[in-house]
Amino acid sequence: MSNFTKELIVKPIGDNRWELVEGFEYHVGTYPSDEVISVPTGFTTDFASVPRVFWNIISPVGNHGKAAVIHDYCYSTACYDKKRSDEIFLEAMEVLGVSKWKRNTMFYAVRWFGWKAWNDNRKKSK
Repeated sequence: MSNFTKELIVKPIGDNRWELVEGFEYHVGTYPSDEVISVPTGFTTDFASVPRVFWNIISPVGNHGKAAVIHDYCYSTACYDKKRSDEIFLEAMEVLGVSKWKRNTMFYAVRWFGWKAWNDNRKKSK
């Protein structure tokens, strides 16, 4: 099974944004893996981009937090295409023990509605 290598340490920087105080890694697939996503110190995230109206069902932060940071990093850097980034998000949530209904709901939300975030990040990187 995959693995996260460190605790996630962040500090709030305002407006539902957080900054990594220390970088961390995720081993994709099985641990140890040659496929490692390294999120650097200073990376900023909003964790899960859940519309406020749904926060009573799925909070932006929670046991899915590390997976959300990995997903944000994949979207912001395009280190993978959108489909693979979303699949890694699903895998990482399973590693973290996120319940099946919650991880599937979040996975399908990014598969179906994540195109705006994906495209906005592509525009920023140009």
